[in-house]
Amino acid sequence: MQLAGKIAIVTGGASGIGRATAELFALEGASVVVADVNEQAGRAATELIAKSGGRACFERADVTLADDCRRLVDRALREFGRIDILLNNAGIIRRATILDLSEEDWDRVMAVNVKSIYLLSREVIPHMQKSGGGSIINTASGWGLAGGMRAAVYCASKGAVVLLTKAMALDHGPQKIRVNCICPGDTDTGMLRNEAQQLGEPSDHFLEEAAKRPLGRVGSPADIAHAVLYLASDASSFVTGAALVVDGGGLAGTI
Repeated sequence: MQLAGKIAIVTGGASGIGRATAELFALEGASVVVADVNEQAGRAATELIAKSGGRACFERADVTLADDCRRLVDRALREFGRIDILLNNAGIIRRATILDLSEEDWDRVMAVNVKSIYLLSREVIPHMQKSGGGSIINTASGWGLAGGMRAAVYCASKGAVVLLTKAMALDHGPQKIRVNCICPGDTDTGMLRNEAQQLGEPSDHFLEEAAKRPLGRVGSPADIAHAVLYLASDASSFVTGAALVVDGGGLAGTI
């Protein structure tokens, strides 16, 4: 059990990569606070963890709001006493060029994908400092390292996550807080299927195109969760400031 006795917060934990990671963290011995705006799915996730013998609680939180982030951290401390791991995973995508993108969508994507990391990390880091360290993992994307078509604001936001991660690693390494990011490729989640809808493409065809990479398939949420587990655990104790690409080789020939 790689996370025995650890306490973790997982944002965007009601579905997709976040839910798979919350479940895996619990299986590996962590107590997990699942945060999401989707209360029904979030509670279902924590109930499943409990049925499997794990410890988890759900807190509804919009992590673009400072008050919600503060309340989320207070809940984690109230329930479990400290915070060892933070997965900043909440994210959204809007598929559009700059010309087709509304200002509202630009602001919303940047708020969910980037500002949320700032707000929640600002609340968590002082508690990690007091307890002697911790691990923060931010969800970036392969498109944070290489551009993609009709995804201007998403690419901008995930590029920001990569460099924010590196800056945080420099600032907080002396306090034994490791900060890394995960860069998934196309992963079979509701968000990926929503991309197909945004682009007006049949989801089956969209997934077939997404699978055209060296390993010949899209990722599963579990694929990404196991990589996050590595960054959360002591197995990566000398790793900080890294952007770990988990994409079936999709970027292997581009960066």
